[in-house]
Amino acid sequence: MQTAVELNLPALVVNRSLDRSKRRFVAALLVCAVASATLAGLLPLQVSIVTVFLFAGPHNWFELRYFLTRLPVRFGKSRVFFLTAFIGIGGLTVTYVCLPLLYRSTVWSNEAWLVTIGLWNTLLLAWLSGLVFLRARQKRRNDWAWVPAVAFGLCALNWIAPDLFSLSLVYVHPLVALWFLDRHLQRNRPQWVAAYRRSLVLVPMIVGFLVWQLWGARSLSEDNGLFWRITQHSGAELLPQVSSHLLVSVHLFLEMLHYGVWILALPLLGPVVIGRRPRPNPFARFWERNSLPLARHPRGFPKTIGFVLMVGVALVLLLWFGFSIDYATTRDIYFTVAMAHVIAEAPFMLKML
Repeated sequence: MQTAVELNLPALVVNRSLDRSKRRFVAALLVCAVASATLAGLLPLQVSIVTVFLFAGPHNWFELRYFLTRLPVRFGKSRVFFLTAFIGIGGLTVTYVCLPLLYRSTVWSNEAWLVTIGLWNTLLLAWLSGLVFLRARQKRRNDWAWVPAVAFGLCALNWIAPDLFSLSLVYVHPLVALWFLDRHLQRNRPQWVAAYRRSLVLVPMIVGFLVWQLWGARSLSEDNGLFWRITQHSGAELLPQVSSHLLVSVHLFLEMLHYGVWILALPLLGPVVIGRRPRPNPFARFWERNSLPLARHPRGFPKTIGFVLMVGVALVLLLWFGFSIDYATTRDIYFTVAMAHVIAEAPFMLKML
């Protein structure tokens, strides 16, 4: 009996340690969510300016770093999938960047502009449907029969109100980071997944609380160009019946969760190392170039990967410099070009299914 108890002690200690870690993880999620909602509700414009200045560039670098970890050294049977993905990312990003340039250089009627937006949204949906079809050929065990119905339904909604459909992408995109975190936990800490998913109930609860508190609030001041840009990005012009205070607060809350996942949660929740002493610095492995399969593999590209990461750091510094010189213009440029990382999330989501 004594031997059996002694043999079970290490497992008992490990289980208690995992329970404590899980509780700390959930507590950190709750604290971050409540703090983000509080700041977003009380000082939406000011916090939005500071948040974008500090975290917009770094979160893109962390996202790039994470996507590089998901790329295989050789595409193999996924060659067509990744080729379609890269062509779509490049083509859709270029056309999206050209849209405001065309709008400023020519005279557009409101109907023509809505048709143009609807066409771009349709191309996005068609590209996504193509990626799903290619992924379905690789994962035949999954049921993909529902995808065409959803794609045609979204196309119909798009052509009913193309501008509102585009605005919905602004609010849906930050939530994608929560899905990446869920998949990451399933691979690295499966014992945390149930608690994490239960904690996600807090997100719609907080959004509902913000709607309840701010529905009748006065719209935010738009006495300068920067404040006007922030409210327009959140949909104030498209939804004039809704307080811009509510729109900016909800969007800012979701964006802060998005930044928190990419900058804190995913780097901190790196691969679990069993049988080794954990690294004193949880970010250590994340900063190591050789932790990437594309750099570590004998047939990989360590110099290319290192160059890409260094270019990313340079772009972050350039973005900070631009914000310091002309915040409003740099913000406009950033949110236009940043469509590339929004689109890029789709193929990596599908590959993780």
